[in-house]
Amino acid sequence: MSSYKRYLIIFIFLSSLCAKEVNKDFNEDLYIVYALEYERQGDINQARFLYEKLYDNTNNYEYFVRYLRASLATGHFKDIIKKVQNHLGDDVKERELILRIYCVSLLNLNQTNKALEVAQELLSKYKSALNYEVLANVYFVKKDYKKAASYFETSYSMNNSSNTLLNLVNILYAYLNKKPEALAYLETHVRLFGCDSSVCPKLVSIYQEQNNVDGIISVLKRSYQTYKNENNEDMANKTYKVLIAYLEKKDINEAIKFLEKEKVDDVKLVSLYKRTDQPLKALKLVRKLYKQDGNVDLLAQIAILEFETAPDKKKVLNSVITKFNDVLTVLDSHVYQNYLGYLLIDYDVDVKKGLMYVDKALSKAPNNIAYIDSKAWGNYKLGNCKVAYKLMKKVVDEVGLSDSEIKLHWKKIKECSKK
Repeated sequence: MSSYKRYLIIFIFLSSLCAKEVNKDFNEDLYIVYALEYERQGDINQARFLYEKLYDNTNNYEYFVRYLRASLATGHFKDIIKKVQNHLGDDVKERELILRIYCVSLLNLNQTNKALEVAQELLSKYKSALNYEVLANVYFVKKDYKKAASYFETSYSMNNSSNTLLNLVNILYAYLNKKPEALAYLETHVRLFGCDSSVCPKLVSIYQEQNNVDGIISVLKRSYQTYKNENNEDMANKTYKVLIAYLEKKDINEAIKFLEKEKVDDVKLVSLYKRTDQPLKALKLVRKLYKQDGNVDLLAQIAILEFETAPDKKKVLNSVITKFNDVLTVLDSHVYQNYLGYLLIDYDVDVKKGLMYVDKALSKAPNNIAYIDSKAWGNYKLGNCKVAYKLMKKVVDEVGLSDSEIKLHWKKIKECSKK
């Protein structure tokens, strides 16, 4: 049925509700159909109106409950209270649910004493985890936090619900200052039932407040595995990013072990291999990655790692230069321009061409000390000692002579400038 026709029929149907003698020709099935249709469309107010008519004409408490739920959803708390007070009998099978809705409505209107009375009646007749929680909420609103915690505790012992646990923990932690007890509840729950999207983030937030890095890492690992097992890729990735940051902060070798085991981020693993001076492992992994997707940036990294790990650098020099030439036909990277330029200069392959690459790098990063050092060394190789001295002095003034290569360059250039 088209939307236009459906709305037209609904309009005609509503118009018919104005008739005074509803009971005479009351069509229960038709009312149900339209009430459900309004709910499907999200028009809860109209559905609420129809459920009220259904109850008034049939005295069926299933419709009464639907009316109350719709009223609760739309904030008609006074209507709920009035209806319940006038229509709730002791022998109604839906009495437990109706009392719950009644209690919530009383709380929303700040009638806390009456809400407490209803919640106590509810629990005395229907002992369940949910009803313990209803009474706990009433005590919480009344700011009786000890009793609220006690009833939440009983509810949690019955249902082991994450939501109930969080209510209990929040009261213990924030209102009763029982932080160790709150933490113990969370830790025990995670050990027994694992992580979920509410408990573990809460536990992490408490560990963060306490600066407990080991605790944070432990929970994040559990969370990561949970999301991974559930095939929740988005949350697994988000959790991984936080986890790897904490692992790096605590122990970079532990981060490496995690990445080697999980095989979740080989690019990150390469960077950690480099930081921990494991170039051969980095080279092996970069070659694997390059074989998979042919990214030219990876080819540049292969060239660098092959050169740096070679026992005899002259043997690999031509191969490395060829790789950089291939890379720079695609990428306009000042890092790789300087690297290739310096190789051409330092190994006397083509000093002028090397300086050309270095100048390209400096045009993008004019204050980069490494690039200035390359240019100074190139000018030294060409015999431009005064130019080389001026450039090299800038490098030494900026970073000193702690680096052995800079120290060598400075010595050679000073000697050259005195001639």
